[in-house]
Amino acid sequence: MSFDLQPTALKNDLIALIPLKESDFEELYDVASDPLVWEQHPNKLRYQREVFQNYFEGAILSKGAFLIRDTQTNECIGSSRFYDYDENEKSVLIGYTFIGRKFWGAGYNKALKKLMLDHAFQYVDKVYFHIGAFNIRSQKAIEKIGAVKVDEFEVEYYGEESKLNFVYLIRKS
Repeated sequence: MSFDLQPTALKNDLIALIPLKESDFEELYDVASDPLVWEQHPNKLRYQREVFQNYFEGAILSKGAFLIRDTQTNECIGSSRFYDYDENEKSVLIGYTFIGRKFWGAGYNKALKKLMLDHAFQYVDKVYFHIGAFNIRSQKAIEKIGAVKVDEFEVEYYGEESKLNFVYLIRKS
């Protein structure tokens, strides 16, 4: 059974993951244009249109990116993606995630990760996350759902300079 990096039916009571398409740019940029969303991220300038355009282009090319929608209001709340699927190692990465501040602390990130992990663990045994070394908020959030820091190294995001990231792992159990 092959891992579908961009399934069309990922949904729970809180959110729906919709495969990202070119026409989603303005709606997603509206969420991403808040500088505080990127405050602890390795690329703090991603709120700027031209910097976000590069992020968005990488998301489209990844063929694993999603627009996250609130299932009650249909409002765009952010984006995430699957990437670097390794069939031999039975692993995949989840990342490039951001959620609008309006949705912080309300269970959206946890619902997102559960949805993505449940899908991934149908095909893989390990899910990795790259999190910026200074992104304490994201590190704490991923640790809350059981991820363990296993490494740290420089990660080169699409079209950007490399930055120090921590590598977290959740194993299928």
